[in-house]
Amino acid sequence: MSHDTERPADTAVRQYGSTAVRQYGSTTEEVIAMRTRAVGEVMTDEVVQARPGTSFKELTALLTTHRISGLPVVDEDDKVMGVVSQTDLARHQANRPDRSRPASPGTPTARTLMTSPAVTVHPEQRVVEAARIMERRHVARLPVVDEEDRLIGIATRRDLLRVFLRTDEEIRTDIAAEISARVPSPTRDDIRLRVRDGVVHLECPAHGDFDTTVLLRAAWRVDGVVGVMRATDA
Repeated sequence: MSHDTERPADTAVRQYGSTAVRQYGSTTEEVIAMRTRAVGEVMTDEVVQARPGTSFKELTALLTTHRISGLPVVDEDDKVMGVVSQTDLARHQANRPDRSRPASPGTPTARTLMTSPAVTVHPEQRVVEAARIMERRHVARLPVVDEEDRLIGIATRRDLLRVFLRTDEEIRTDIAAEISARVPSPTRDDIRLRVRDGVVHLECPAHGDFDTTVLLRAAWRVDGVVGVMRATDA
């Protein structure tokens, strides 16, 4: 069954971004990354899912047990066929001719209850693009698929919003913890860290006792970070 995949305009967003070097007297400032984060960095990769034959009762149990409002329906090849939400289940119950009597055994199933085709995204798409798709298509979750349209994760409104809603101080606290864990104490005292509007500015001394690249990538993975800039003494 076909599904509606929102493909990225530019797959180069998988990269950390090009490096630009600026010279300010004795200080070199290297722009490590300056872009919004990709869906693959914030998605949930352990996805609660259903098969076409999953019953109404089983679907209800899955949503209740995992405290989620919807889940994707996949075929035998793990390709997304549609999405079943609490709204779909409620709509079915409301449309039953005699709601005082239980539904017939074995019916309905995910195949008949799901909303199809599903709106999906790819992991390299930007978080801001995914948020716009959710708003435009009036959906609360987006299955994430690979190049062969197989399910690899799911992105919810909560996953996307956590990127935008963190304060600079919260981001700074997390990165300071990364520095404490990765940099030896004597060198750690020479590192200067500030965060403004989600952009991290690191002033790192030219020491050989820790891997600066690892530290920069760790900073980039912190939720809420939209850019990382490093300044080093020449």
